Amino acid sequence: MTIEANMPILPPMADRAGAIRPLLEWLARRAEPVAIALFAIVIGLALFSVFIAAVGKSPLQLFQLMYAGGFGSWFSIQNTLSRAAPLLLTALCVALPARLGLVVIGAEGAVVLGGLTGAAVALPLVGTLPAALVWLAMGMAGMIVGGIWIGLSGLLRHYRGVNETIASLLLAYIAIALMNHLIEGPLRDPASLNKPSTAPLPPDYMLGNIPGMDVNWGLAIGVVACILSWVLIEATSFGFAARIAGGNVRAAQIQGLPVGRLIVGFTALAGGFAGLAGMIEVAAVQGSANASLAAGYGYTGILVAFLARHNPLAIIPVAILLGGIDASGGLIQRRMGLPDATVLVLQGTLFVVILTCETLFGRFKIFNPDLWKRPNL
Repeated sequence: MTIEANMPILPPMADRAGAIRPLLEWLARRAEPVAIALFAIVIGLALFSVFIAAVGKSPLQLFQLMYAGGFGSWFSIQNTLSRAAPLLLTALCVALPARLGLVVIGAEGAVVLGGLTGAAVALPLVGTLPAALVWLAMGMAGMIVGGIWIGLSGLLRHYRGVNETIASLLLAYIAIALMNHLIEGPLRDPASLNKPSTAPLPPDYMLGNIPGMDVNWGLAIGVVACILSWVLIEATSFGFAARIAGGNVRAAQIQGLPVGRLIVGFTALAGGFAGLAGMIEVAAVQGSANASLAAGYGYTGILVAFLARHNPLAIIPVAILLGGIDASGGLIQRRMGLPDATVLVLQGTLFVVILTCETLFGRFKIFNPDLWKRPNL
């Protein structure tokens, strides 16, 4: 018997390459959003460095302080996670409608009304129900009001043809004005003098922290919401129908998909998450509804959602990154003498860059398997 007879018969090289190709295509398509998002962050930081150098400060010192303030110690990490918690929910308010091709930027309105409604519902129940039931009532009320508020944008978009971006933004301004009216009028606590607010929740009714951490339960709720949203989009027929409608509304209508219900349902669910963020801000941080609810979480959530490419799972690390940048603002202000708005300039720069980088998707051969077949490109 010859040696060749005992050797295993290997499949041809072409067959092995064909078996690997689907895996390579899957990896390429999944790697493209990550690579371009990282590229956008690097370019944004580079442009921001030019701005910092132009005002006579050291970009290297700035980034060192940014890391120290956001991730340099256990205290900094907990501060970062606390700031990331509401961003998880407000980013979902942008990401979920985006799967239908909608651009909703009015999460701030749902946040303030969710917090205000949560406080209004909680106060009559304090002392009559256990804290857990009060939190449940607050959460449901916040989600319902937030869902109705953002759901109006979807309703107007589908049935009246009103642009959802403009509608959601105007509704946010109306919500903030409505909150200010109520906390300075019918719902105002007489004891709140310089800062009008509702009556505070008793300490026993405040939503506590995660055991072993100085971070409230809003972080865990936000992470769970992101995971459930990903399952909804990727593993349910409802999510599949939303992706079809987002790709081509006309084709979805021809196939008999309920486009109207999808638009209203997804925008309402998105608003519910933002309203829940406002309720958690009241129950875990502020203790009452006041003007601090309009802290810009809804607007920062837009940047988080776009950096995450509207992927609910990717929202988690991006929210932590943006939370760390926000947490470092005070340290930068003290050590470098820069205004606290410096962090907002960085966020704005990142947002402009990530919008610009949207034009890069599908242009690189390594990330687009369809171009592998065209060697002349």
